[in-house]
Amino acid sequence: MSSNLLTGPNVLLRIPEPADIDILYNWENDSSVWQVSTTIVPFSRFQLEQYVLNSQHDIFFERQLRLMIELNPDKENRKPIGCIDLFDYDPLHMHAGVGIMIISEERGKGYASEAIGLLIRYCFDILHCHQLFCNITAGNKASIGLFSKLGFIRCGVKKEWRMQDHKWVDEIMFQLIRKE
Repeated sequence: MSSNLLTGPNVLLRIPEPADIDILYNWENDSSVWQVSTTIVPFSRFQLEQYVLNSQHDIFFERQLRLMIELNPDKENRKPIGCIDLFDYDPLHMHAGVGIMIISEERGKGYASEAIGLLIRYCFDILHCHQLFCNITAGNKASIGLFSKLGFIRCGVKKEWRMQDHKWVDEIMFQLIRKE
């Protein structure tokens, strides 16, 4: 991966490193974000350590890729502020899902838009994806606004797809098709 391709003015995207294990442990075990990630059990530090140390970070083999979102790409005091995932990557049909998590104190500052923009460029220019997709619960107005602003188009609704706060909620499907 070209470092400048995954570096913007405020953030850079990079592969998780062993130094990230503790922060990933805290993020993955924050039950307040489980409802958007579909996580239902906590992760052990050992599991995350094994993932970071043993993952090939090969999207063609694993069909997924996690990248850390780091603030201040040109400064020495870089700070991880979230992660962005490609999942369900299909090289035959050239599409992948996108998910993102930014820590609460850094939300609303444009970092998620910048990170997704970098990921879109990587997916379209390097992986040659034809389209990206995401699934967002109907009440998640911030994510709906974020992905819509970046050109993702609402393409469907899965009715009563998720249980959230003891109620069924719809999940909205969005996709971004590459313009040739």
